[in-house]
Amino acid sequence: LVELVAAEFPPLYLSRIRGIRSKATGEEVEGILLTLGTTPREMMRRPPSFTYRRLIKAARMAERMGAQIMGLGAFTSVVGDAGITVAQKSNIGITSGNSLTVAATLEAAKRAVFLMKGGKPERVRAVVIGATGSIGAVCARLLAQAVHDVVLVAPRAERLIALKKQIESETPGARVVAATYADAHLGDADLIITTTSALTGKVINIDKLKPGAVVCDVARPPDVKEEDARRRPDVLVIESGEIVLPGEPDFGFDIDMPPGTAYACLAETALLAMEGKFEDYTLGRNIEIERVKEVYRLWKKHGLELARLRSFGMYVTDEMIAEKRRLAEERRRQLGLPADKVLE
Repeated sequence: LVELVAAEFPPLYLSRIRGIRSKATGEEVEGILLTLGTTPREMMRRPPSFTYRRLIKAARMAERMGAQIMGLGAFTSVVGDAGITVAQKSNIGITSGNSLTVAATLEAAKRAVFLMKGGKPERVRAVVIGATGSIGAVCARLLAQAVHDVVLVAPRAERLIALKKQIESETPGARVVAATYADAHLGDADLIITTTSALTGKVINIDKLKPGAVVCDVARPPDVKEEDARRRPDVLVIESGEIVLPGEPDFGFDIDMPPGTAYACLAETALLAMEGKFEDYTLGRNIEIERVKEVYRLWKKHGLELARLRSFGMYVTDEMIAEKRRLAEERRRQLGLPADKVLE
């Protein structure tokens, strides 16, 4: 009942954001936090137009308060056409934040794999679950360029085959496998990126994961539950890459993040403001690789940093990694599996 009632609320003002300062220009950018009362469950239950109307109202409200660009946070970025309709009916720039989400996710995944392997691995096999979604598809395309061995998992075979052909055309020589179920491929995977935002059912069978595997959970709500992960203490489950913004950011509201740290969707909006790109940026389900690469360059230019890795809200420590690597080695021995090779 509370969900039903809250879903009808208009956009609400939460706070003003201050203190974000570009290291390239020294200029400060300010922002505002707005929220919708609609939960992900209610957004899924209702037609996209229901959420569009509230986001368009939010954009008009933000414009009146002086904003020049608005980012779509959390589940609002994946509803319907992922920002296109909202952008068409708004006078300010709109971005889903998904370009920086992809860049930060891959950077966090790379860091996590190196930590769990004890260096740069000789080979990496990656599985992308939700591969035909907007974030999953571009993650898969970029991973194919980096590791040349990817498994694409999604329920609709025709879209999977189209993505497989696209990747094989873009990255000749890459090994690309398409599957409608993940289970058969988890035992060989060093890295699993999951992006489904499924509200029901288990996305990953944690028991089938390779010893020492890394799972990067991009989904909001998360695809991997903490109680499931506890069954495999040799596996590292991390949240998607979070960003430390430059300067002394004050969000004026508890966004349930460490000080100065934001999800990539919020950080992309701030980054575009630092660059003066007050325009529609990341929209729709086909995220452009060039936008991801551009946003990565801007990230470095303006002094954003990848936050410390977190697993279920806790920082990943050297001690945690050492224990997981010990348990992974023990499990490999029990299963008669060879050790991973690391490049010197």
